[in-house]
Amino acid sequence: MAGSTNRRRGGGDGRRQAPYPRVARVNALLVEVLADALERLIDEDERLGLLTVTGVRTEADLQHAVVFFSSLTPEAADALAEHRPALQRSIARSVRMKRTPLLQFLPDPGVAAGERVENTLRRLERGGA
Repeated sequence: MAGSTNRRRGGGDGRRQAPYPRVARVNALLVEVLADALERLIDEDERLGLLTVTGVRTEADLQHAVVFFSSLTPEAADALAEHRPALQRSIARSVRMKRTPLLQFLPDPGVAAGERVENTLRRLERGGA
């Protein structure tokens, strides 16, 4: 099958599996590792108490990763900046990678967009009732 994007794995039994990019696997793994590390850090720093990791977007070269949170107050952002080295060490211990990506922390734009849509729907509901 020339030009096919599907790759065969295993013993060549004819079953096809869709390609699963490495970056997507790394992103999913980083979400788990960072969520666990943040749970442990909450005891030390209460500013991290209400943070929820909603996703990670790692660059293709795995040098940088953006970690998204459901909400990110200025206090929580400061705490994350202070604990960045510890979070990167957690990744280095838990994930087998040549280099640990440099982490950047941002609020999840999808959560903010969802809140705007919800607020608009509430206003429309009140105006139409």
